[in-house]
Amino acid sequence: MSVLEEPLKTSVGDRTAKAMAEHLDLHTAGDLLHHYPRRYAERGELTRLADLEIDEHVTVVAQVEKAAMLGTGRGRRLEVVITDGSGRLTLVFFGRGAYHPQKELLPGRRALFAGKVTVFNRKRQLAHPDYKPLSGKDGAGADAEADEWAGKLLPLYPACRQLASWQLQQAVDTVLDGLEATGWEGVADPLPAALRAERGLVPLREALLKVHRPKTKADLWAARDRLKWDEAFVLQVALARRRHADGQLPAVPRVAPAGGLLADFDARLPFTLTEGQQRVSADIFADLATDHPMHRLLQGEVGSGKTLVALRAMLAVVDAGGQAAMLAPTEVLAQQHHRSITEMMGELAEAGLLGGAEHGTKVELLTGSSGAAARRKALLDLATGEAGIVVGTHALIEDKVHFHDLGLVVVDEQHRFGVEQRDALRAKGNRGDDKRTPHLLVMTATPIPRTVAMTVFGDLETSVLDQLPAGRSPIASHVVPAADKPHFLSRAWERVREEVEGGHQAYVVCPRIGDSAEETEPTGGKSGKGAKGGKGAKEAPSPEDEAERRPPLAVLDVAAQLSAAPGAPLAGLKVEVLHGRMQPDAKDDVMRRFAAGEVDVLVATTVIEVGVNVPNATVMVIMDADRFGVSQLHQLRGRVGRGAAAGLCLLVTEMPEGTPARTRLDAVAATQDGFRLSRIDLEQRREGDVLGQAQSGARSSLRMLTVIDDEDVIAEARDAAAAIVAEDPELTAYPELRGALASLLDDEREQFLDKG
Repeated sequence: MSVLEEPLKTSVGDRTAKAMAEHLDLHTAGDLLHHYPRRYAERGELTRLADLEIDEHVTVVAQVEKAAMLGTGRGRRLEVVITDGSGRLTLVFFGRGAYHPQKELLPGRRALFAGKVTVFNRKRQLAHPDYKPLSGKDGAGADAEADEWAGKLLPLYPACRQLASWQLQQAVDTVLDGLEATGWEGVADPLPAALRAERGLVPLREALLKVHRPKTKADLWAARDRLKWDEAFVLQVALARRRHADGQLPAVPRVAPAGGLLADFDARLPFTLTEGQQRVSADIFADLATDHPMHRLLQGEVGSGKTLVALRAMLAVVDAGGQAAMLAPTEVLAQQHHRSITEMMGELAEAGLLGGAEHGTKVELLTGSSGAAARRKALLDLATGEAGIVVGTHALIEDKVHFHDLGLVVVDEQHRFGVEQRDALRAKGNRGDDKRTPHLLVMTATPIPRTVAMTVFGDLETSVLDQLPAGRSPIASHVVPAADKPHFLSRAWERVREEVEGGHQAYVVCPRIGDSAEETEPTGGKSGKGAKGGKGAKEAPSPEDEAERRPPLAVLDVAAQLSAAPGAPLAGLKVEVLHGRMQPDAKDDVMRRFAAGEVDVLVATTVIEVGVNVPNATVMVIMDADRFGVSQLHQLRGRVGRGAAAGLCLLVTEMPEGTPARTRLDAVAATQDGFRLSRIDLEQRREGDVLGQAQSGARSSLRMLTVIDDEDVIAEARDAAAAIVAEDPELTAYPELRGALASLLDDEREQFLDKG
C-alpha cells in the first residue's frame, strides 16, 4: 500500500481523523495532501500605525504598551494596546481565544501583528489578529525577521465548523514532516518521466510541498501547473481507456440501402438540409456502418434541427433491418417527439395501415402512463420487429420491454439520465448469446463549451450543429423590471395581446405550479438573508431581499390573474395551463390544441423547455426570470421564433439593477449565442464535479483544475492520454499511472465518467 493510502488516524490521531472523514470526506494521507488551500493570505507590507486605513488587511511591528482582561464569564475579552511610536492601535481577543495571548502579549513585548482594521467605539482595532512575538534581535536582524514574517504566504484551507483552517494546516504539516523524514519513500509519481520533462513540470513531491508551503508566488504557479496537469491527465486517461474499451465491443453495421425508407423520407422533406445537418448526418452514417458501436454526442443551438438529424439516423437503421429507440426525460417531451416524428414521416409511419407507404414502419410511443391496450400493442410490435421506431420515457427500460433487433439508442437531454438508465436500454440489444451492442447517439440542446465536452462527455465523439435552418427568425429579448417600472410589465401584456390579435400565440412561463401540495418557500433565494426573528434582524430588508423571500410566481395563480380576474390583462383570450402534475392525457390534449392554434396563451412551467415545437408561437413572457439559470432561459427562449415571424422573449424580474441576478438576465438579453451563455452559466455556478458527483455520491475529484479556464491543459492532456492508451491500453508500462487511476477513479467512480 502506498504511503499516501495510509489511513489518516496513523498520522493525525483518531479524533481528528474521524472529524476529517465525517465532515470533509478525507480518509487517507493522500486525500489530505490533495485538500489544497482555497487561497493564501498575504500579511502584506509592514505599515506604520499612523498610516492605517479602515478595512485594510495590514501587518505591523509594534510594542505592547498595556494589556488587560476585561468583563466576566462568556463576555471576557483581552484588550491590548500597541504602539510603534507613530500611533496606537487596540487589539481585542474574545473568549477562549484570549488566554494564550494573555500569557504572551505582556507590556514591553515586541511582536508582529496582522489582521483587518475595523472601528469600534470610534477606535481603530484588530480583532483576533495573527501575531508572532519577535526575538530579542536588534537592528538588521530584527528587520529581516519582521520582513520574512510579513511576506509569508499563509495557506487557508476549505474548513468546517469542527476543523478550522489552522488545524488542517497542522495536520498537513504533520503528514509532510513524516514524508520528508522518510525521503518520500513509497510515493510514486504517476506522470511518465518523458511527459513530465516535455511539459517542464516539477516532480509530484515538489508540487505538494510548494502548494502547502509556498515561499514565493513562483512556487505556487509551479505547484499548480503540475497538479492541474495531474487531474486533467488522469481523467483523460480514464476516458481514453473507456473509449478504447467501447471500440472493442462488437456491433452490427447498419447501412441504409439505396431507394429505401430514408430515401423516401428525404424526398418528402419540403426544405433542404443545412450544411451542418448534412455534415453531421454523414459523420453519423459513417459511424453506423462500422462493426463497433457508435458513441456520438450531438449538441446544437435551440432549433438547429437535431431531431431531424436523429430521425434520419433512426430511419437508416430501420432500413438496414434494425430498430431504433429514443429515450426522452419527460412524458411531455416524449409525446412531442412522437408527434413530430409521425408528422414528418406521414404515411411512412403507417406501415400495415390502409394508405401506408410501401417502405413504411410503425412508430410507437411508450410511457409510464400508456394505457393497457396501447402498451400491449407497443410491446408486441417491438418484440416482433413491426415497430421500427419507439419513443418513450424510462418505461422503455422496464424488464417487459423486448426488442426484435435494437440497433440504435438515441438519448435526448443526456444530462437528465444516469449511466445505468442509458446502459440498461442499450443492453436490450443483446439477444441471447449475441452480445452485440447498439449504436448510441446522445443529444443535448444545451450548448456545451469545448472543455466541458472533453471532460463530461469525453468518451463520446462530438458533433455540433451551430447553423439554424432557413426560415428561422431572430428572437429579440428584453428585461422587464417589474418593480422599478411597473408600466413595462403592463406594456408586456399589451405586446402579448398584439401578437395574438396578429394571429400568433404566446407562452407565459412560471417557476412554480401553485397548488396546495407545494411548498411556498422561495426556490432560488439566499438562505437566511433578511430572515425574521433573532437579534439584530431589525434592519429593513432590501428590494433584493424582498424579491428573494417572496414565493416564486405560480402557473395557476398567474393564469387566473391574466384571464379570469376583473380587468385582467389578457381577458377574452383563450388561456390554458400546462404543468407536470396534470394527467398525461390532459397534458397531451392541451399541447395538441395549442399546436393546432386553438389556444392563444399557454401558461406553463418548464415542461415546455425542450422539444416543444409550435412555429406559430412568437412571444414568451418568463415570470421571475431571475429564478432560472442562464442555460435554462436560453432553452425556454428557443420555443418562440420557430416559424417565419420574428420571436420576442420578455424576462420579467423584480431584482434591482446592479444585482448579480439582474446582470445574469442582461447577459441573456444581450446575446443569442448559446455557447457564450453556457460559459457565463458555468462561471457563475462553477462546474462542480465533472464525474457526476450528484449522481455517484462521490467526492469531487477536481481540486485544482477548472474546466472553464484550463482549456489548453485539458486539450493537451487529452492528446497525451490518447497516445499512451493507444500504445498501451492496459498501462502495463505505467504502473504508477495505474495506481493513480485506481486511487482517484475506483471502479464505481469510473462508471460515472459519462454522466454529465
